[in-house]
Amino acid sequence: MHGLVPVTACCHHAYHDDVMTLDRLLSAISDPSAPLITYYDISSGERIELSGTTTANWVAKTSNLLVDDLDAEPGTRIRIGLPTHWQSIVWLLAAWNVGAAVVDRAADIGVSGPELVADEPVKLAASLRPLGGPFATAPTGFSDLALEVPGHGDHFEAFDPPTADTVAVDLAGTVVTHAELASQATPDPRRLLVEPGSTTRDAHLIVSACTGGGSVVVVASATPDALVRIAAQEGAFAG
Repeated sequence: MHGLVPVTACCHHAYHDDVMTLDRLLSAISDPSAPLITYYDISSGERIELSGTTTANWVAKTSNLLVDDLDAEPGTRIRIGLPTHWQSIVWLLAAWNVGAAVVDRAADIGVSGPELVADEPVKLAASLRPLGGPFATAPTGFSDLALEVPGHGDHFEAFDPPTADTVAVDLAGTVVTHAELASQATPDPRRLLVEPGSTTRDAHLIVSACTGGGSVVVVASATPDALVRIAAQEGAFAG
């Protein structure tokens, strides 16, 4: 894999060695105008692409929602009950931005998809409709993220930022800090095509892409032929 690293990615290896907290990931991107997350849903025909800059705006808005409206702080536990999606990746980055841990149990905040399944004290839901649209009918017992997130500011400054020892993920019984996840995820300069997978995998994917100058193409509801076609269109490697 090291043979694939272009000259422009060398600085990311140096930066990666210094990354101790994951709130710094988006500032590691050398070209914020380039695609960072591309999402396809074959069943609906949706394709949405987020540059590093656009991703940072969504992450800042979500971070401000977490802190200003939900009192999130380092140690807050968030369960992201979404399939791999551009919104789930934004939530990973926002959780780390505010020092919250991404968990699969005993959470303070639960984020659900359209199935509306959560039992946490704070319940949020994403419709997963194209372009981040709201639910057609208000989700009973949940706050609709499409209505809650956009109104928040696109700049975020943490009053209590995470440290190297802040827990980043607590998934499947394994607790990993910011520094540990930053060191475990190998910088990847490739444009990588993946199907929906686990939150643990997605956490490593986005850290690797940000620190390596790469990007992620997520394809949901894909057939083998569609995967081959999209990989060719996007110039992406199959993950």
